[in-house]
Amino acid sequence: MIVAMVALIASGTFALIRLPIDAVPDVTNVQVMALTNAPSLGPEEVEQFITIPVENAMNGIPYIQEVRSFSQVGISGVTIVFRDGTDIYWARQQVGERLDQVRGEIPREFGQPEMGPISTGLGEVFQFEVKNSLGVSTKRSLMELRTILDWEIARRLKTVPGVVEVNAFGGELKTYEVQLDPNRLVARGISVNRVFEAIERNNSNAGGGYIERNGEQRIIRAVALVGNLKSLEEIVLDTSRDGTPILVRDVATVRFAPMLRHGAATRDGRGEAVTATILMLSGENSRAVVKRIKTRLQEIEKVLPPGIKIEPFYDRAVLIQKTLSTVASNLAEGGILVVAVLLLFLGNLRAGLIVALAIPLSMLFAGDLMYTFGIAGSLMSLGALDFGLIVDSAVIVMENCVSRLAHARQGETAKEVVRRATLEVRKPVVFGVAIIALVHLPILVLEGVEGKMFRPMALTVIFALTGSLLLSLSITPVLATLFLKPGVVERETWPIRFAKRLYEPTLRWSIANPIKIAMGGVAMILLGIPFALGLGGEFIPKLDEGDLVVVATRPPSASLSEGIADSTRLEKALLTEFPSEIRSVVSRTGRPEIGIDPAGVNQTDVFIFLKPSEGWVEVRDKNALIEGIERLAHRVVPGTFTSFSQPIDLRFTELLAGVRADVGLGLHGEDLGVLQERVDAMAKVLRTIPGATDVKAQVLGGLPFLRISVDRDRISRYGINAQDLLDVVSALGGKTVGQVVEGQRRFDLQVRFAPGFRNDVQSIKKLRITDPQGRMIPIEDLADIVLEDGVYEIWRKDRERRAMVQANVRGRDLASFVAEAQRRIQSEAPPPPGYTLEWGGTFKNLQSASRRLLIVVPIALVMIFLLLFLTFGSISLGALIFLSVPLGAIGGILALWLRGLNFSISAGVGFIALSGVAVLDGLVLVSAIRHLIEDGLETKKAVYFASMHRLRPILMTGLVASLGFVPMAFSHRVGAEIQRPLATVVIGGLLTSTVLKLIVLPAIYAWFDPGPAHGDSH
Repeated sequence: MIVAMVALIASGTFALIRLPIDAVPDVTNVQVMALTNAPSLGPEEVEQFITIPVENAMNGIPYIQEVRSFSQVGISGVTIVFRDGTDIYWARQQVGERLDQVRGEIPREFGQPEMGPISTGLGEVFQFEVKNSLGVSTKRSLMELRTILDWEIARRLKTVPGVVEVNAFGGELKTYEVQLDPNRLVARGISVNRVFEAIERNNSNAGGGYIERNGEQRIIRAVALVGNLKSLEEIVLDTSRDGTPILVRDVATVRFAPMLRHGAATRDGRGEAVTATILMLSGENSRAVVKRIKTRLQEIEKVLPPGIKIEPFYDRAVLIQKTLSTVASNLAEGGILVVAVLLLFLGNLRAGLIVALAIPLSMLFAGDLMYTFGIAGSLMSLGALDFGLIVDSAVIVMENCVSRLAHARQGETAKEVVRRATLEVRKPVVFGVAIIALVHLPILVLEGVEGKMFRPMALTVIFALTGSLLLSLSITPVLATLFLKPGVVERETWPIRFAKRLYEPTLRWSIANPIKIAMGGVAMILLGIPFALGLGGEFIPKLDEGDLVVVATRPPSASLSEGIADSTRLEKALLTEFPSEIRSVVSRTGRPEIGIDPAGVNQTDVFIFLKPSEGWVEVRDKNALIEGIERLAHRVVPGTFTSFSQPIDLRFTELLAGVRADVGLGLHGEDLGVLQERVDAMAKVLRTIPGATDVKAQVLGGLPFLRISVDRDRISRYGINAQDLLDVVSALGGKTVGQVVEGQRRFDLQVRFAPGFRNDVQSIKKLRITDPQGRMIPIEDLADIVLEDGVYEIWRKDRERRAMVQANVRGRDLASFVAEAQRRIQSEAPPPPGYTLEWGGTFKNLQSASRRLLIVVPIALVMIFLLLFLTFGSISLGALIFLSVPLGAIGGILALWLRGLNFSISAGVGFIALSGVAVLDGLVLVSAIRHLIEDGLETKKAVYFASMHRLRPILMTGLVASLGFVPMAFSHRVGAEIQRPLATVVIGGLLTSTVLKLIVLPAIYAWFDPGPAHGDSH
């Protein structure tokens, strides 16, 4: 057995060292995103030509749960969500095959759909800025910094195991630009499409097979690739009448220029910055990946050009370290309290240490199984462990061993006594631990977000309990045999003597007055009902990540340059107003080249990275800071709507349901005008409901367009094709006509009109197109050019258009807010006929979890009752012990109410755990009573002696289980808010359960006693 213990220590240590670690479980569903860049299309064209065909192509793929999409200017994103448990690589294979089919239906010039990276809500593990070092004499431009990021840094980072993508954001993406001068084109009679054709035909290589000469084989290569600006300038477009070649430089200026941008990054009020976000591969160990990233960045920085610095500003390892510190401190403090109680109550140092040894050994056993089943260590899996719960079975075994050894008969060996003592309590211990494990089974059937959040916790608890049970029936008796001898003095320590002195008269009175005690117990249960009904409801308390994200939304017509100016101004104001609270501010306006975050240039995500709260001066807490930031934002950037979130929370909510808030109302229908009108009305109602903050109706229209509509009658008079006009229009934004290769680097080659000819309507109207006779015809003579407001974005879900209203809830519980909101919306702003309303956000998760728990918890309670029946073969005794559940629930409800906490799924899990521990103590007490009755003792005496004799183990199990949760209940460290409701419920419930059980069960036991055992002569 000792060898087995050493083996457990070795294997458990190995597993815990290699265990994946993260702050919280990854709750992202199984999803694949299909992204298509379509620079030439507006939202309605994107929906018609790309989004709908991609959605339709997904029909028939098995296990699809939902399909949602967005269509914005120049980009389409279709998210295919699969049923939980689907293999992500299989899902991507299925989507990839369908995308291959649909690419033929989408015109190539509109863009081709590609799959997004394999990442999750926990994927953004590291962010950094590439900047010029302080004091450097020659500062590099945004384009140079971005080029270094893309080709010197990102490429090397992608080779780090666990890194799936490096998403650059900000700076200027370098291109070779042919900047056309329309006047020079007209003067030389060169059409725009002629420029396109010439550049494409003069930028390629060819192979001519090989020739053989003198026994040698020589490969034939023809090289005509553009390699620099000079070779691009010298491409021949045409020849003049006198035979002079007309070159690209004769009609255009060739230079390096940025790709048309849809987003930008700024930082700390310094203006634009070049940043990058590293995405981790789904399922990887984030702590290990971040460590590898930091090591690689140190290597990269050594080989970068002089004067370039990589400065991290977001590091997931910091949050992981903080949450691990919270878990470690809570477990350590709880463990110390548990050991102190054991030593104090057992009165035997060796016995106390043997029981305490069950804590690390059970943890090692659980670590082995966690590693085997791929469960990551996190706030939920490790943070919800209670060492008091783990040692309960060892406490019962050891307490009985000490008692039996103290009264051992002459000549008995320690081995015989310990064996007999262990067998006496084997049945209640096995059934008790089985019951505690059983009550966690409902958690395993939770689905969706709640399942991913709480299943790791339930499995870890079950693993630890299984380990503690095996150890209590094996290692604990062996160590007791080795270190405890017959005749050991069983001392009653002063807490036990004091408790017995208080309990003895109370016990006598309760046994003598069962009716009064029963009525008091019923009254307390009934008293708890109003408090239970008065509790608010929420999904789970939000993890305080330590940082903030402010989502700032301007009108759809806002430009990128205005967004850059606004974000820079806000950053300066934030750092000036809150210097002791804010460490750094990074703003991301619009979207990056990889459009996994669908955002227009009118939307800015402001990441506010905070200093430790201990040094805050301007505000007292985070809520006050949020209020201050909100007031400042409205003053500095008026007309901007702001909502608040956190980095991981924002990513989760967006990926899970496309909702960036606590509550999301999705109105489904076809007419965009009707959708806009109704969501505006709903938002107006929501703003009047107490607790509503950051209420925002989705803006579907209002994006200004310059629409150029080809008039076919007019172009037919000139013999001009529509494509000729479209080529000119595409050159306004920049038409990509090839690539330029610089060693290992590749840059797009684009043709674009010079700024003076593309930045106002009148200049665009005067742009000319060459007809077959060589005449230069202005665009205004060939098309209708009008300014109009058009569609800003189109969102769809399950192949229907959808408009959203989003709201956060502060100062009120989520459940009551949504209940009131549903009533008000139905009466004041109901959906029109043919349109459906869907409530989403975290409230949807609360509803889903609550419905499932209402089904599976009663089933688990019935199974507990069956186990109790199997233990005693008596329905009445099973019912008596089962009373421990409501007696414990009273305390849990009162504890939540006293601390002002809402009922959440976290608290619900606490009630589940509480019911198991409460039943275990009742099982121990009733088993002792039945044992005395079966030995022939009269019922009341048996109740009295058993209650007094079992007072110590019952108090010990109740105290160690509740004290193990005390650090969790009162901790204010990062992550403690998730554990607090669970711990509060268990502590409050065990207090009432233990006290009432010691009074109520003895008082009413006689009413439930089945009588003498079958075959008993007495």
